[in-house]
Amino acid sequence: MEILAIIPARGGSKGIPGKNIKLLCGKPLIAYTIEASHNSKYITRTVVSTEDEKIKEVAQSYGAEVVDRPAELAQDETKTAPVMLHVLDELEKKEGYKPDLVILLQATCPLRDENEIDKAFELYFSLPNCDSVFSATRIGVTHARWRKERDGSYKPLYDSRTRPRRQDVDEHYQLYCENGAIYIVKADVMKEVKDFIGYTPEIFVMQPSIDIDEIKDFNRCEEILRTTSNHGAEQK
Repeated sequence: MEILAIIPARGGSKGIPGKNIKLLCGKPLIAYTIEASHNSKYITRTVVSTEDEKIKEVAQSYGAEVVDRPAELAQDETKTAPVMLHVLDELEKKEGYKPDLVILLQATCPLRDENEIDKAFELYFSLPNCDSVFSATRIGVTHARWRKERDGSYKPLYDSRTRPRRQDVDEHYQLYCENGAIYIVKADVMKEVKDFIGYTPEIFVMQPSIDIDEIKDFNRCEEILRTTSNHGAEQK
């Protein structure tokens, strides 16, 4: 089975300039994800998508392949799925390469390691009707939770008219939050839905992780990496 890891890494970060190659405990941020990909038992190819020459150089120095990203896919508003589809299209066009599975590994999640990646794959392989797996963290149940709509109105995430008690566990459902660390999807499904979550996804439950967006996230990751190398995961 051909399993392609795609690591998107553009050079135009505004929150932390040069974020993807900023040194984290003495190593470029992107290196943690490249190494985790290389160390996975299941990933057969690791590709970085970037428009930035410095990122390209660093990625290649850590053994990753690089697909040059066009400028129009490296804007602030660019979403991740079109970047991944561009990588698939380029590899198919130039090499006839068609992976069976694609895994999105964001460079901003350095605490996710190869053990968690492999556990996510094993969850996927254990579910014959599953076309995608993504990592998430449990954030509680629907008890008394509401969300704010775009028009400013509010919508309950539970039946507010019957108002079940917190103890009535059968009348609530578990909530999860994507943590950005792992997304596995069948390549043909991704091309069809143009996204990295398919029609029948499963959640790989992880302990709270960090997706670096601001300098405080970066500093927190550095603190964790200096004190421990164990970032456990649990399955549903």
